Amino acid sequence: MRCYRFDSFGLENLHISNVEPTEPGPGEVAIDVRAFSLNYRDLLVVRGAYNPKLSLPATPVSDGAGVVAAVGEGVTRVRKKDPVMTQFVADWIDGPFEKRFVGSTLGVPGPGLASERVILPERAVVPMPKGYDFEQASTLPIAALTAWSVLVTEGGLEPGGTVLTLGTGGVSIFALQLGKAMGARVIITSSSDEKLQRAKELGADHTINYRENPRWDKTVLELTERRGADIVVETAGIATMTSSMKAAAAGGVVGVLGGVTGLRGEIDIAPLAMKRLRVTGILVDSRAHFEKLTEFLETHPIEPVIDRKFAFEELPEALRHMESGSHFGKIVVEV
Repeated sequence: MRCYRFDSFGLENLHISNVEPTEPGPGEVAIDVRAFSLNYRDLLVVRGAYNPKLSLPATPVSDGAGVVAAVGEGVTRVRKKDPVMTQFVADWIDGPFEKRFVGSTLGVPGPGLASERVILPERAVVPMPKGYDFEQASTLPIAALTAWSVLVTEGGLEPGGTVLTLGTGGVSIFALQLGKAMGARVIITSSSDEKLQRAKELGADHTINYRENPRWDKTVLELTERRGADIVVETAGIATMTSSMKAAAAGGVVGVLGGVTGLRGEIDIAPLAMKRLRVTGILVDSRAHFEKLTEFLETHPIEPVIDRKFAFEELPEALRHMESGSHFGKIVVEV
């Protein structure tokens, strides 16, 4: 079978290898991968920015969808030929997050999905929602579940609430779509008027070009009669943290899940205290919440926004497309 590996960091070192497929052991399943989608984490992993001490060689990519090709002894959750998706934090089944779960994340240190076949523990797969094809389902394990985690698990979004989401990447677009499906008002930011127009077409109530309007937090307050957003989907990192807190409503939730502008720097914590905000880190969510999301999608169908599809042989090009920041929604690789 073919799988991607890198022996040293850098996209130029990402190559296809031919390896002998292995059979699943007790409690394991073999998945014939049909599609996987890209997350910014995947780019950081290959570049060496995510974990410079990562043991190499490694196979990247953190989520995908495919068909159960074989099951090991004792497997009961899925059967051969079942269409499934991957659970990113494999050991987080339910309940509160524990630090040890980090060691089970897929796409390093766990198995990577940039492969024609992958062996996973049965606990790391979830049945695909009805009505979704493999390309669509491959976008759900991280981006959609992360948006769900901010809006539902942590934010407790109610109909009529206000959501602010930053940018137009995969998580932000899912936050827009899920928020509208739950009856919320959604405000979205971007530096591209073209992308903002596409967001309007998806149902965004208000759009803000943050390049033309660097004090976008004030605009959010104006749009909400000085109240602010009940939930802020903070995808950008340190450069926008202060503005995100200023844009939040008193008692609101700021879900921090990205760091494209950096992880360290100076922020103003006055809004945190004066508004009694809850700033919470988001590392996707548990399998139990993924199953709740799939149930929701079967009764509230949402068509994932796929920016572009690449062939398996084009993974390095797909990662460069992600690095350019020109995408809107998710980038998918077909296997």
